[in-house]
Amino acid sequence: MLMSSGKTSGKPLMLAQVSRLRFRHLQFLDILGKTRNLRLTAEQMYITQPAATKVLMDIEEMLEARLFDRLPRDMQPNELGLFTLRYAHSALDGYRKFVDEFSALKQGGHGHLSIGAISGAAHVLTAAVAELQRLRPLLVVKVLEQSSDQLIVWLAERKIDVMIGRFTDESRRDQFHYENLTGERLQITAGVHHPLRGPNAPGLRELSNWPWILYPASTALRKVSDDIFRSTGLSLTSGIVETPSFLFALELLQSTTMLSLQPAALVEKYVRRGLLTRIATELPTRMPDFGLITLQGEPPTTAALAFMDVIRNMADHRAEATLAERATPRPLA
Repeated sequence: MLMSSGKTSGKPLMLAQVSRLRFRHLQFLDILGKTRNLRLTAEQMYITQPAATKVLMDIEEMLEARLFDRLPRDMQPNELGLFTLRYAHSALDGYRKFVDEFSALKQGGHGHLSIGAISGAAHVLTAAVAELQRLRPLLVVKVLEQSSDQLIVWLAERKIDVMIGRFTDESRRDQFHYENLTGERLQITAGVHHPLRGPNAPGLRELSNWPWILYPASTALRKVSDDIFRSTGLSLTSGIVETPSFLFALELLQSTTMLSLQPAALVEKYVRRGLLTRIATELPTRMPDFGLITLQGEPPTTAALAFMDVIRNMADHRAEATLAERATPRPLA
């Protein structure tokens, strides 16, 4: 229980105590965490200020801990208070998500799905979303493209339901469930009028003397590009532009003599349309595989499970097609 001095007892919290927290308690904590003021919280809860004080006292009694420091002008959450506010906000988000999806399903729809994906997964993601829309035409799909390091943050914050990407921070791996999908070839890319275009493959030393467009240092693709040059004792000696945006890189490649290391599947259609060219150099390494990533211990939604089934099949078909292509004898020139 709470001691008279305001200190917290050292007894561990029991599940039965937390189960006494009701929706209204969580709603109260969420509002108080935003307003830091009991009067404003009481107004938004449509209760009196003494009633609001009683609600807070009841919550602290349940948890056997002081959550807020009562100051003259506001209420400041302590360490336990901040932790409890995060739980309340997350729990309310879960309630809201349940209500939205339940309502959509009840009305004959298929709910909402937020997908985060790296740009290199575009080839398999596009086909998967098209198939998912055929199977579930009322499903509202939101797709966010970003680097893996940003996507994993959004997934942890539950801003997306499922992620297609890689782990860039191995220390966080135990928070998520990873399922491998497919690999990714890389290609050095340039504008169609670049002096290095053509059948002759320039060496890495020559490539290092040109300006480059690179992905940010925290991304898996940047680590690969750094490793390629570092392994040969070379470093880029000309201008460098860093950006996570492929569309910006595309514009820059078309208007300058810069080079960029890009996922082959991403640049393929731009090469076919004559908007970019591939530099013929064979790379000594490739990107690690990417896969489906979800939060550990949280069952995916029905819509997320449907999407995951579809993209697994798409990845399997592409892998089979790639193997068949490699096994087919090429005609002699």
